[in-house]
Amino acid sequence: MKKKLYAAIDNRKVAIIGAGYVGASIAYALTIRDLASQIYLIDINREKAAGEAKDIQHGIPYMGTSSVKAGSYEDCRECDLIIITAGRNRRPGETRLDMISDNIGIIRNVTDKIKEYYTHGVIMVVSNPVDILTYKVAEWMDLPNGKVFGTGCILDTSRLVRAISDYTDINIEAIKCSIVGEHGDSQFPLWSRLAIAGIPMAEYCENVGLEWGEEQKERLYNEVRNMGASIIEAKGRTHYGIATCVCSLADAVLNQRLTIAPVTSPLEGEYGIRDVAISIPSIVGVNGVERRLEERLVLSEIRNLRRSAEKMRETLDTIN
Repeated sequence: MKKKLYAAIDNRKVAIIGAGYVGASIAYALTIRDLASQIYLIDINREKAAGEAKDIQHGIPYMGTSSVKAGSYEDCRECDLIIITAGRNRRPGETRLDMISDNIGIIRNVTDKIKEYYTHGVIMVVSNPVDILTYKVAEWMDLPNGKVFGTGCILDTSRLVRAISDYTDINIEAIKCSIVGEHGDSQFPLWSRLAIAGIPMAEYCENVGLEWGEEQKERLYNEVRNMGASIIEAKGRTHYGIATCVCSLADAVLNQRLTIAPVTSPLEGEYGIRDVAISIPSIVGVNGVERRLEERLVLSEIRNLRRSAEKMRETLDTIN
């Protein structure tokens, strides 16, 4: 029995579509985490993909055992996880929705090529605008709901948790909070669900003598909301943060370690919302999004979530 289990683990196969900064950073992060035995970087510029693969491969004897290679769409066959990062990056001053006209055609072409060789496994969309592209890839692939999902608000949530950790001086592992909705301007934190080691934030702050109210919420969220744009302005792109977030999700899929994260997938009536993809806390596992969770939100949060969903529906209507 043990031999069969180890054999299954040893054969984990991942394809990453797009060998730019994000795709290469994800390949590197997967390698040093030893999450797959085979990693294929697939890019229209095969020479670049080969160079990135060799660069990562050269450090493997010291940090991991993965085989990293430049591949083709044929290598999507028998993959346990296919990660889509293709498309152009956000430019300074742009919103993620500004990227639709350029990226929708690219991702449609990518999806058609994946579909030709797809056999099984989960498809994770990282490309932006991730909510729109996740919904369309799920539609084009026509797989069971949840098999296609996007990274959604997981990076935004990670940034918020870090900001709260800095404010409270508490380890990030004790902080539970999610940002939901669109991965973009209409996203928002679920302040009603924020807790420190299971203690509601307001109660915790009262106990330790920290101020907590609308002013603190606004300051923390403004910091998070501007973080991506400020990084892009400073260095031209973001890629390390999303790579580590993808690793966490890949671990859940490849190692069957169920995790809860605010990722985006097509909703089927949760909070009265359907026919759009937005982020809500979801159980992620070997089948992708195994279940979306309907938490007990306050009325204003439900209204904000529906408003964000309506914005995504209006955007989808412009490209259908």
